[in-house]
This record gives sequence, C-alpha cells and structure tokens, in this order.
Amino acid sequence: MGRQCELLGLSRASYYYVARPESAENLELMRLLDEQYVRTPFYGVPRMTAWLRQRGRAVNEKRVRRLLRTMGLEAIYPRPRTSVSAGGTGVFPYLLRDVVVERPDQVWATDITYLRLARGFAYLVAIMDWYSRYVLAWELSLTLEADFCVRALERALAQRRPEIFNSDQGSQFRSEAFTGLLLRAGARISMDGRGRVFDNIFVERLWRTVKYEEVYLKDYGDVAAAGDSLEQYFGFYNQERIHTALEYRTPAAVYGKATSTRRGAAGALHNVLCPPRGAEQSTASEVGSIFNN
Repeated sequence: MGRQCELLGLSRASYYYVARPESAENLELMRLLDEQYVRTPFYGVPRMTAWLRQRGRAVNEKRVRRLLRTMGLEAIYPRPRTSVSAGGTGVFPYLLRDVVVERPDQVWATDITYLRLARGFAYLVAIMDWYSRYVLAWELSLTLEADFCVRALERALAQRRPEIFNSDQGSQFRSEAFTGLLLRAGARISMDGRGRVFDNIFVERLWRTVKYEEVYLKDYGDVAAAGDSLEQYFGFYNQERIHTALEYRTPAAVYGKATSTRRGAAGALHNVLCPPRGAEQSTASEVGSIFNN
C-alpha cells in the first residue's frame, strides 16, 4: 500500500483517514440554523451568531461560518462580484430578467438544499419546471460532489428538454459533466447573480414547502429512510398538492399528466411524462405571489 500511495502522491495517513462526523452539539446547531435560514435567508454570519447566542448557545462567528458552509447556506443579499472561483466551466450569464415564462419546458431550474437526518445530514438536489412547478427529478447525497446533480439531470433530460436551464453559480452546476449534458441537449445555460435568491425564486419556494410540509415533520434515520419518505412526498407534491399560483391545479395537471414513476439509486424520483397541456401565463418576476403557493 505504501508504494501505491507514493505513486499517487498521497501519505499513508491520508489514505487511511476517515473524516470525523459532526458532534451532537454541532448537529443540533445545524438544525437550528437550517430552520432559521428558511425563515430569514437574508441573515448572514453575524446575525445568525447573535440569534443563536440569544437562545443560550455559546458560539462564535468562526463556528457559525463553518457550519453554514458545511450546509451550503449563504445569505442572499447582493454583493459586488470581484472574482470567479476556480474549477468548472466558469459562469454563464443570467438569461431570465424580464423573460415571460409561458409554456412548459421553456425554463428549468435547479438548486441544492441541506437535509437533516437523525444522526447526520445529507444534501437534496431537485430539477423543476418553472412554468408548472413540476419536479422532474431529484437526488440525495452525503457529499456536495457534482455526481448526484449530474444523475438528477440525466433523469430529467431522458424525458424532456428545456430551452433554458437556470441554476446558481455552485461548482456542481459549473462542472463540465453538468454543463456538457445541457449543451449537448441544446439548452441555453443561465446562472443567477451571486447571492441573489430572487433569480431562482421558484426553487427557493420549493425548498420552503418541502421543509415545512415534509422534512421538519419527520426524523429520517438515514439516507434510505429519507429517500423513501421524499419519494412519497414528491409524488404528492406533483400529483395532488394544489397551488394557488396555478389556479388551484397541481403541477402535474399543468405540466402534463404523469403516466408512471420510477425510483432510482439514492432515492431519485424518475417521471415518464405525456405531452404538456396548456396553462396560464407566468413571469419570472412574479415575486409577490410566489410565497403564497
């Protein structure tokens, strides 16, 4: 084994190293931060630190910053952009300003959210059709590597193709594997301005709904249990849950009736869809009514 590590440029200690899980105290802090972030996504590290201290938690900003980064959470206020992080294909321009979204598959969007488990945490990615709020595919992962996002995109593209695909500037969505799939599918890639939640408002609203209606009501023992429960929830969300913004129709009724569903590895939901039906016009700027879905 020593020779193999030498050839790879790794120390033997790093090969055998197993990352230490978060302590029970840190997991509890992450649960609190997650719930508060859903309520006040504009809170940065100083405010989150003050909020925890007001509740008797002895934390400093350094600890709160690390936990928020572990969870993939970032305050949503706009900031000047002075650099582009390394890796991936770079940042694509935001294409949806003043765009009227008036049909299914005109715009798809994606995002990642933190998902708490009874003894740890995982990450959930979903791909949604903006017009109908239909969740085309989703996937769970224990890490923030790009692979689980690529798998979700492959499932979605196996059924339909978007004209525009919108995401944030996360490294998963800038990876060559992810952008390459979209470019080969003929989709135009759009990316949010850094820290601007309203650029991807429909997916942000989806996370709020999923957390209040599903995640916070459950205590997932592990990723498999989370996948089983989320499969049921997303089936309900697509097929049964009515939205006021859709004139009290379901996402499936607006996007096109689903004829079957399949569950893939790591709890992904795969939908086989019929051609779309007509629906009402919506716009990317209808911020005022979005949070009343």
